[in-house]
Amino acid sequence: MKNGPDIARIASLVGDPARANMLTALMGGGALTASELALEAGVTVQTASSHLSKLMEGGLLSLAAQGRHRYYGLASTQVAGMLESIMGVAATSGPQRVRPGPRDATMREARICYDHLAGDHAVAMLDGFLARKILIRDGDKITMGKACAGYFQAVGIEPETLKKSRRQVCRACLDWSVRRSHLAGTLGAAIFDKILAEKWARRDAESRAVVFSPSGKREFEKAFLG
Repeated sequence: MKNGPDIARIASLVGDPARANMLTALMGGGALTASELALEAGVTVQTASSHLSKLMEGGLLSLAAQGRHRYYGLASTQVAGMLESIMGVAATSGPQRVRPGPRDATMREARICYDHLAGDHAVAMLDGFLARKILIRDGDKITMGKACAGYFQAVGIEPETLKKSRRQVCRACLDWSVRRSHLAGTLGAAIFDKILAEKWARRDAESRAVVFSPSGKREFEKAFLG
């Protein structure tokens, strides 16, 4: 085997249909029990436990215990980004739809991608940041422009505080709805937290959709679309 990352091992973990369903169910950023993930995968709890052990060994999941319950979540935003990218590739392979991504209009407009906003609204937001040079893009790298600190401070987000995290502040994440990028990283997460804290939108209990109220959408556009 050639030197370098073992792509085949990760691909085999994600490639199993049951495990793929489990991982997708965790894209909402929450944590689920083995029983809940078994339902998502359509397998028995015993079979689910076997799959979860393999995903844990592969470094794709994290595990937290609370009382007698054990909760599984994605190991990192990097894993979430990988899954979102795979969805984008899958949308271009095999039978083609007229439009890529989810059929549900609400999911296309806005949804959660682990801890940040995805969908049409998120892509438009990043496009606006780049057009106004609030953020600067060089290939896959996104950095903060000169106007960034003042812009986000005005809406209650402190970019300098975000730099203290070990995570990237800004990262491009492929949006499989439109096959373009939305904003991830600690800044993307902070923006999503702001949206929820202001009650401009709510998370749908049955899916990854993020539903904006009419007034909330106006406030979101005023704050982040310019």
